[in-house]
Amino acid sequence: MFDINRYLMECRSGLLCKPVHCKSGLNMSVQASSGHYCQPRQDQGPWESVEIGFPSLKLVDLMKYAESPEKPTDTVYGWVPVQLVNKIVDENGGLA
Repeated sequence: MFDINRYLMECRSGLLCKPVHCKSGLNMSVQASSGHYCQPRQDQGPWESVEIGFPSLKLVDLMKYAESPEKPTDTVYGWVPVQLVNKIVDENGGLA
């Protein structure tokens, strides 16, 4: 099972992490730090929720977290529970 907390703690370059690329073709930015919509809002994990940005596909499970739901691939999703992020990555084949 995918673990977004481990991914974020291992892939960082400064406070940003490279985008998540799934085998299904889904790509999305997943970030967590004092400057992102996450909980706790700190630079070191683990986190309970994270920020997702600009997914390449509309993800119905994320819509209630969308900043601009009318633009599902051109918006930020705040405070997305890590369990949901892990589920989405697993459902999309894991990391490419």
